[in-house]
Amino acid sequence: MFTATQGAKVVSPCGTCGGVLVRNVGQFIDRGQLRWDVEVRGQDCPDASWCEAGTGPAPEEIRQTLLAEHGSTRLRLATEEASLVPVLRALREMCDLSLGEARLKACDLKGTGLVGTFVEMAYLAEGLHKRGVATTLASSPT
Repeated sequence: MFTATQGAKVVSPCGTCGGVLVRNVGQFIDRGQLRWDVEVRGQDCPDASWCEAGTGPAPEEIRQTLLAEHGSTRLRLATEEASLVPVLRALREMCDLSLGEARLKACDLKGTGLVGTFVEMAYLAEGLHKRGVATTLASSPT
């Protein structure tokens, strides 16, 4: 089972009291599931403290924070000869895609690759690996 985790810390002013607000966001794989969480603490304002967690794709704000902090990762098929049947099956199951949407993503995987957070791409790599599909992960400038 793959292990992947990524986090970032964002400091901003509290909208309630004007003090310091610290937001820790994260994305990780836990027991084969893609998960995310956010914890917010107001250093001087107890009303500004809360946390939230979820399963599946992270909210866009969390994704963008992680991409800004760590950059993006590109996932590609390791060989162009890979059968698309297990690729399509994995993409449909893991990403809840229609067959047409999965075909488009499979073509991207075979070509330029898919780009996302490290954890998102590691999660897809794990699902593809379980179906016997070899992949490569690399830092991506875009």
